[in-house]
Amino acid sequence: MRRIGEQGWSDVRNGLLTVEVDGWVFTLYNDGDALGHCDRCYSPEGAAYIFDAGHPYGTNPVEFMSQWERQRVEEMLQVI
Repeated sequence: MRRIGEQGWSDVRNGLLTVEVDGWVFTLYNDGDALGHCDRCYSPEGAAYIFDAGHPYGTNPVEFMSQWERQRVEEMLQVI
């Protein structure tokens, strides 16, 4: 995982941070040092997910993560 941009997770606090993981690009929402939601993501092949508050519950990729997975991602985001 690598950060794209100048600011780190703790710098953003309540806002968006973009990271790249194995060719995937994720823009994640930092909700007070907690992973809020995936704002957008792009696969290496170009497929895209764009957040829309009108989407039904359970369609945001972050919602598919277990609590353990979410905590690990938050820990990784804090150190990049």
